[in-house]
Amino acid sequence: MFAFALASVVLIIGWLMDLCFLCFNTYMSHLFPDLHSIGGLVPLLGYLKNSHANIRAMAADVVTTIVQNNPRSQQLVMEANGFEPLISNFSSDPDVTVRTKALGAISSLIRHNKPGITAFRLANGYAALKDALASENVRFQRKALNLIHYLLHENNSDCNIVNELGFPRMLMHLASSEDSDVREAALRGLLQLAHNAKDGKDGNEKDSVKIKQLLQERINNISLMSAEDLGVVREERQLVDSLWSTCFNEPSSLREKGLLVLPGEDVPPPDVASKYFEPPLRSSTANPSSKKDPEKNEIPLLLGSGPSPTYTNNQGSNKGDASS
Repeated sequence: MFAFALASVVLIIGWLMDLCFLCFNTYMSHLFPDLHSIGGLVPLLGYLKNSHANIRAMAADVVTTIVQNNPRSQQLVMEANGFEPLISNFSSDPDVTVRTKALGAISSLIRHNKPGITAFRLANGYAALKDALASENVRFQRKALNLIHYLLHENNSDCNIVNELGFPRMLMHLASSEDSDVREAALRGLLQLAHNAKDGKDGNEKDSVKIKQLLQERINNISLMSAEDLGVVREERQLVDSLWSTCFNEPSSLREKGLLVLPGEDVPPPDVASKYFEPPLRSSTANPSSKKDPEKNEIPLLLGSGPSPTYTNNQGSNKGDASS
């Protein structure tokens, strides 16, 4: 009995993997309505409630692939009540991988989808995002931060919800994370909140001292980095300077230290390959030395045998007669 159950799990996971691979590699997501018409959508969403964590996670992966940048598929999943098991898995599943995969599916499902964003708010999705930020799983944190930034960018009024739930302090804490992607995503969220506060919609003056302390610590850490490490954190340097300028109306000390834009970063990379792939006309135009000098008359190249001596002598005598 156990072997049969295990084989069933393996078969289901294999089928879901094949479906996900097919959708991802052949853009079959646009044919997703056909899956719905033959009755395949309901079983797929049913796997989100399966007792096996691997199946729940894989089913969320398939949903992510299908609904990404596909409004029609988003609509079908919403109409089939696919949002409910996703938000449930994201909020309360005991397996962090399932929660992460469900969050990824939700992010794709509600992107550029107003009914989906509304459903996310009504389902207390921001509270689940707060729990995700408190997780120790870096990937889970990154996905939550990216969705927060998207939601705040789409609707500034959500900044009120975020501030009431205490997100700013959590973002400040994550802005000192050892993971560079988490730091950058947290700084982007803080910058979005700062822009909103600057517009007079939701001031955060009580946290200004802590933000200044955080940014100064980041500047100090950046100042101690090697040239190689500085190249890796290019976006972080720009975010720190932008956040400092937005909050305190002055440039950060990164500018004075020459660490905001490093030598060569503002110069486009050399075009090495294009000269090998230029079409003939463009190549001759780009190379002035290849242009012909109009004052020089080139001797035409004659193919075949030259003129006979008799013909040459006759031509010479005719020219002599003409000149005389």
